This record gives sequence, structure tokens and C-alpha cells, in this order.
Amino acid sequence: MTGTLALLAAAPAAGAAAAPATPDLASMVYVFMLATFIGLGVITRVSRLLHTPLMSITNAISAIAVVGSIVITGLDHPWYITALGAVALFASMTNIVSGFLITDRMLKMFKTQPRGEARK
Repeated sequence: MTGTLALLAAAPAAGAAAAPATPDLASMVYVFMLATFIGLGVITRVSRLLHTPLMSITNAISAIAVVGSIVITGLDHPWYITALGAVALFASMTNIVSGFLITDRMLKMFKTQPRGEARK
């Protein structure tokens, strides 16, 4: 009986939340590589007709990243965090601008040209 009481006393309370375990570097790299290969597999199988709607969705996600990176860059953080925020801002803005350029070019492919004019 005494052993059972000691086990119950040592066990955390039923309503208490356990501290979350922090993932190690190997787990994070594994998840990153898995997401990369799955994302590459999904993207390469997308039809060209679906490219424009998917590009608009990724532009919206990049816009969220731009807002977050502006907040990080503008706050009082150590220099390396501010530098990473600036890199994230540059990468997100590059993604948005190039996404709009590519979408515009793809939409021009579907416009009809008057007879006798060459496509630019």
C-alpha cells in the first residue's frame, strides 16, 4: 500500500499540463526535408491551368510573411534578428513581385490576338 501511495504522490496532478518537449535539430531537419520533398512532388504535378490560382494563394501567404518581417525588423531586437527580418522581408517581396510578373505573363497567353499580329 505504501508503494502505491508513493507512486500517486509522485505522479503529476490529472489536470496539470506537462511541459512541451522541445524538438531536437535532427527532428526539425527531418520535418523540413520531408515538407520540401512533399511540396516539390505536389507542385510538379500541378496543371498549368491551375498555376494562376495557386500563385495568387502563395502571394497572399507571402503578404502575411511581409507583415511579420516588417514587425520583426522594426522592433528592438539584437542585430542578427533584425538582419534575419530584413532578409525575410526581401525574400517575401521578391516572391510577391515575381509571382505577379509570372501571373501576368501566363494570363497574356490566354488573350486572343487580332489576325495578322504576332504574339510578343
